Amino acid sequence: MIDWSQKELLILAFDHRGSFLEKMFGIKNRQPTAEEKIQIEDFKKIIFEGFKLSLKKNVPKQIAGLLVDEEFGSSILKEAKAEGLTFAIPVEKSGQDEFDFEYGDNFPKHIEEFDPTFVKVLVRYNPEGENALNKRQLQKLKKLSDYLAKTKRPFLFELIVPSTPTQLSKLGGSKESYDTELRPKLMVQSLKEIQAAGVEPAIWKLEGVDKPESAKAIVAQAQSNGRKAGVITLGRGESKEKVQEWLKVGAKIKGIIGFAVGRTIFWQPLADHKAGKIARKQAIDQIAQNYGEFTELWLNECKGGKQ
Repeated sequence: MIDWSQKELLILAFDHRGSFLEKMFGIKNRQPTAEEKIQIEDFKKIIFEGFKLSLKKNVPKQIAGLLVDEEFGSSILKEAKAEGLTFAIPVEKSGQDEFDFEYGDNFPKHIEEFDPTFVKVLVRYNPEGENALNKRQLQKLKKLSDYLAKTKRPFLFELIVPSTPTQLSKLGGSKESYDTELRPKLMVQSLKEIQAAGVEPAIWKLEGVDKPESAKAIVAQAQSNGRKAGVITLGRGESKEKVQEWLKVGAKIKGIIGFAVGRTIFWQPLADHKAGKIARKQAIDQIAQNYGEFTELWLNECKGGKQ
C-alpha cells in the first residue's frame, strides 16, 4: 500500500476540452473540423514542450507530472509513457455538471491502452445539492474505484464543490464569501460522503482554501480511518496571485503534497501565440517559466517545515 500522503506531486494540467475549445478557439456545440483538431492538438503540444523544457531547467522530474486528455493529446500520452514521465488521463466527459464516463462502459480499454500513472476524474459535488444527482454520480464512481483497486491503479479525484443558488443567496450572492466561509466545510462533508460510498482516491485534487485550519480539516477527512491519501491543490483558472496564496497555505500542511495547475500556467502564452503576438518558441518558454515559478514557490514554502 503506497503512502501517498508522503509523496510529492506537482502537475501541469492541460486536459481541458470543452472550455478549451470554446474559449480558446470559439468552438461551441459542435465537433472541431479536421483542420481545427490539428491546431488544438498542436496547442497541447506547445504546453507539453513547455513542460519538457521546465524539466531541463528547474523542475525535478521525480516530482513533476502532467495531466492531458486522450482526445487531443494521445501522441503526448504515448511519448510521456515512453519517456517514463508521471502522467494522468481523465475518464470523465468534459463540460458536464453530472459525472459520466467519456467512453461509457468501455473506459477500462482506454485506461489500459495508455497505462497512465494515475486515472483522473473531475466531479462536481455539493452535499446540499440535488440528492438523486449525487447518488447517481456516486454509483458510477464506485464502479471506477472498484476497477482501479482491482487493477492496482491509483485514483486521482478532482472535486469541485459549486455553490447551490440557495447557499449563494444566503451569502448575498458573494462568491468570495462562499469560498471562504462555506466551501471548506462543504468540502469536508463531500469527502466524507464520497468515502462512505466506497470510493477511495489515492490523491484528492481540491480547490485551495485560505485558512490553515480549513486545510488541516480537509486533510484529516482525506486520511480518516488510517487512509494514506494525499491532497493536491488545483488552480481553478484563478489569477497567479490567488493560486500563489493557496499554494503557500497548502505547502505548510502535512498531507498536502503538491498542486495541479493548468490555465494559470498556459492560457496567456497560448492566447498571445494564437493572436500572433508571440512566436511558438516564446509561448513554450513562458509556459516553462510559469510552471517553474510555481514549482520554485512550492519547494521554497515547504522548506519551512509542515504542521
